[in-house]
Amino acid sequence: MPDHSLHLMGRAILSLLLWSLFSCLTQPAFAQGFKLMRFDENYTSLADSQRNAYEQLKYIPLTGRGHVYVSLGGEARIEYVDFNNEDWGRLGIGHNNFLLQRYDLHTDIHLGGRIRVFAQLRSAWESGRKNGPRPIDEDKLNMQNLFADVAVIKKEKQTLIARIGRQELDYGSGRLISVREGPNLRLYFTGAKLMYNKASLSVDAFVMKADTVNPGSFDNKISKSINLWGVYGRKIIQRMGNLDFYYLGIKRPASLFEEGIATETRHTIGGRFWKYGGGFIYNLEAAYQFGHFGSGTIHAWTASADIGYMFEEVKGKPTINLRNDYISGDKKQGDGDLETFNPLYPKGGYFGFNPQIGPVNLIDIHPYATINFTSKLLVQGDVVFNWRYSLQDGVYRPSGTINLKGAGSAKRYIGTAYLASAAYTFNKFLSFTGGIQFFQTGAFINDVISDHKNGVFINSRIAFKF
Repeated sequence: MPDHSLHLMGRAILSLLLWSLFSCLTQPAFAQGFKLMRFDENYTSLADSQRNAYEQLKYIPLTGRGHVYVSLGGEARIEYVDFNNEDWGRLGIGHNNFLLQRYDLHTDIHLGGRIRVFAQLRSAWESGRKNGPRPIDEDKLNMQNLFADVAVIKKEKQTLIARIGRQELDYGSGRLISVREGPNLRLYFTGAKLMYNKASLSVDAFVMKADTVNPGSFDNKISKSINLWGVYGRKIIQRMGNLDFYYLGIKRPASLFEEGIATETRHTIGGRFWKYGGGFIYNLEAAYQFGHFGSGTIHAWTASADIGYMFEEVKGKPTINLRNDYISGDKKQGDGDLETFNPLYPKGGYFGFNPQIGPVNLIDIHPYATINFTSKLLVQGDVVFNWRYSLQDGVYRPSGTINLKGAGSAKRYIGTAYLASAAYTFNKFLSFTGGIQFFQTGAFINDVISDHKNGVFINSRIAFKF
């Protein structure tokens, strides 16, 4: 599809979204909030109500009884990025500002109580970046979700649903499997999943193929073999919180670490105990990895503690948190074995928006605080102190790919990131987020980059959903 046709499509989508915005803002709307995964939304309660113009878009009955219906939705997101000294001056670009755009439309078709089909078309664009789009920036047109659900068991307190097709995945805090909402491109997979839910227990089992993403239109390539599989469960423990437990497996033909490039088969077992809400907040997680890297063995691990307190009775409900992560790196470069932790498919903003360092070979201490200045404005401040876990391993990107090799340096401290961000919600449909990050380089970066510079990152994003 030619570029000018795609631009016309983008304008058509934007026009539709603006029309929807007008309808949304001039009439009261259904109370349900939008989900991170749009296919998790449920509009069946609109069947027995008087629907305004917007709600008629969310629930379109195709039969008299309403058991067969269609729901439509979408999103437009525009982000301005201003980067100074990306990769701490190593790239030699200096000031780099660019624009990111993302649009999508989806339809959710329910064929009675047991079968549904969900389809979502997405377009993501980058313009103005001096060194061209990153792999997370541009995919001009693709089918983000296209799957069918079949309810094998559907009871009031017990369900078993089979899902097959292209689909997004997101589990836990996004440490290992995340849809990756922060970057312009969200992740997706093609495969099959079973989802069991009963009372306080839910368990998913899945086998997936990851696509190779290309920047054009409908040109992404599905893997020829399964490369992600696993089980993820959650148990609600009354008056204590939530317990997540999981096993995840991957196989990659050419994984790159400072140790080298080789076929990687890796298994991860882990758990997470967490609670959010008023009073004490905690998020404790640990995982162990084993497997093979070429002819060598894999033994890696991570542990994280995020503990805080929400002052629920104080105006603005401020929270204070302290987080500490230990993430293993390779013990001895060149011995063939690998102790470097692999974050698999991690959340892009796991250490704040647009982090410069990924969750590999890392020790960090991360205090942060939030406050709701009004019911619509949330402000957050962070400081992140970063060290290398192993001096025989380097610094990795948020995706888990190697950035700076480190075996030749005896310095451990990477640097300090200072962050301030704000999120303003105009209404259910329209929101704005923005932030600034200053990264002060530490002894390691100063050692391995001769002309090192502190980094400054500024972004602002406006998003509309319907």
